[in-house]
Amino acid sequence: MCGLSIKNENFSYILDTNKLRLMKRKVLLLFFCALIGLPSVISAQEEFEKDIFTTGGGKLEMTFIGHGTLMFSCNDLVIHVDPVSREADYSTMPDADIILITHEHGDHLDHSAIRQIRKVNTVIICNESSSEGLEGCIVMENGDSRRVRNISVKAVPAYNIVHKRSSGKPFHPKGNGNGYLLTIRDKEVYVAGDTENIPEMADLGEVDIAFLPVNLPYTMSLQMAADAAKMIKPEILYPYHYGATEISELAGLLDETDIEVRIRKLQ
Repeated sequence: MCGLSIKNENFSYILDTNKLRLMKRKVLLLFFCALIGLPSVISAQEEFEKDIFTTGGGKLEMTFIGHGTLMFSCNDLVIHVDPVSREADYSTMPDADIILITHEHGDHLDHSAIRQIRKVNTVIICNESSSEGLEGCIVMENGDSRRVRNISVKAVPAYNIVHKRSSGKPFHPKGNGNGYLLTIRDKEVYVAGDTENIPEMADLGEVDIAFLPVNLPYTMSLQMAADAAKMIKPEILYPYHYGATEISELAGLLDETDIEVRIRKLQ
């Protein structure tokens, strides 16, 4: 263990040196802000859970911002997925190289958040219904593929079959919204968007990491999500967009598979 051991007659404990350095930086920042009369602002990024994966082209860092909002970074490339201001203060977030919008609902499309992370050469990819007001965006329909900043992006279907509004119209009609299948270095990452366990999931091919929504009545039940995972067969499954769902029960439904279910703060 890498740490600093501190002992005296009354106590003995170990401080992780990485945490110690972080604490020192925060203390120095607070002291500096107080000294010059500025409000103390510590980047909101430090509050988010993150997982890091090793790829053939560097470290892939996944930041779990909240609900359907994610951020991926690999080397100097930053990808934001459905950035929404209610989930983060985007004035503190890294500028985007790529922004992916799955569909036009307010918990997925937020023009204010996009403006704060968009730079001159940011590539925005969205479905047709999200394109209004996003000047210069690239509209991708289900089935479209393209390569952006050395990342392969494929738009895949995301829709409801069972769950519908009182009018009889699905919450997410077929052909409107996108999920995205991303090849980031040598990792296949599937971000499903708002969808049920649709048959097209069986055609995705090999997936390393999958994000599946679990939130009735808008997306999937726990059993639907388990059925979807069995079709996709990812190595790692992150349920997201799950609201008040008892999400811990999902792992039990996949006990007999080799899928690792990781629960993060993505209500």
